[in-house]
Amino acid sequence: MAIEIERKFLVADGWRDAVTRAVPMRQGYLGGSRCSVRIRIAGEGAQINIKSRELGRRRLEFEYQIPAGDAHEMLDRLADGALVEKTRHYVEIGDHIWEIDEFAGDNAGLVVAEIELNSEDERFDRPPWLGPEVTDDARYYNLALARHPYRKWSRP
Repeated sequence: MAIEIERKFLVADGWRDAVTRAVPMRQGYLGGSRCSVRIRIAGEGAQINIKSRELGRRRLEFEYQIPAGDAHEMLDRLADGALVEKTRHYVEIGDHIWEIDEFAGDNAGLVVAEIELNSEDERFDRPPWLGPEVTDDARYYNLALARHPYRKWSRP
């Protein structure tokens, strides 16, 4: 069984100089009450990803490569809600690779860092640009951002 253990954080300034590569992404979601089914185009490749719908650090996750043409067709014709557009930046710190998502479109202005871990209590180096943890806040999940974009949030 595939398990994903991931933590999410908001990001402050100072991370860009550490980026080793960046990949533009476009993704959308297909219906499902017990899981999210995501279609993602990242650079020239495409994947279908199925994750259990659970808050927190640990979820079931399955991911498979699919033809890019099929992915475009699914996003254009089958996706529920808006598409999520972002650039994923990769930053290596210690033994981990941070994925920093800089959102565009209806989610512009939002930047979230994610780290995948081997266990829920695994230690990791906290970079100085790491902000508050939002792992348990459903608003920051990409599925939620597709249905209720960041630009529609009421913020102080």
